[in-house]
Amino acid sequence: MTEEKLNQEELLTVEDSFLRGLLDAYEDNQDDVRTIQIARNGRTLFEFDVRGLSEKEYNDLQDQATKFKKAKNLGGVKVPEETNVPRFRSSLIYHATVKEHRDKLWNNKQAWKQTNVLNGIDLIDKILKAGEKSAVIEIIDDLSGFGSEGNELLKNSSGQEDE
Repeated sequence: MTEEKLNQEELLTVEDSFLRGLLDAYEDNQDDVRTIQIARNGRTLFEFDVRGLSEKEYNDLQDQATKFKKAKNLGGVKVPEETNVPRFRSSLIYHATVKEHRDKLWNNKQAWKQTNVLNGIDLIDKILKAGEKSAVIEIIDDLSGFGSEGNELLKNSSGQEDE
């Protein structure tokens, strides 16, 4: 076997390994779900599954919860004025909830009517306590690669965490 053909076969083997790794990472993103239980006074009230969000989803949701104004001194460019943080946090929970559970819980029109809200994001605001929302968002952040688990993913070749 010529050296050129051997190098080509080695490259194909390495390329196949990279492709397998990429596809495994994609599947892991799709399958990584956690169940959240909302319990008060020792009683589980309801539960739902959440998934991680992409960076684009985080950014889009933050933009939706942010008021923008035109900056006259920058030629009319829109700049963020104020972010409605409670709305942003509820939006994160709403969009991270798997579709099946989002439809049953947050998009439950009977619950909207009884709690006097207009949509699922508003229902989350009414139903979940601030601390519960924080705990759920912490799990969503972990599933999305932020937080302590995310730091473990980023190791440099010497085995030390990137800083």
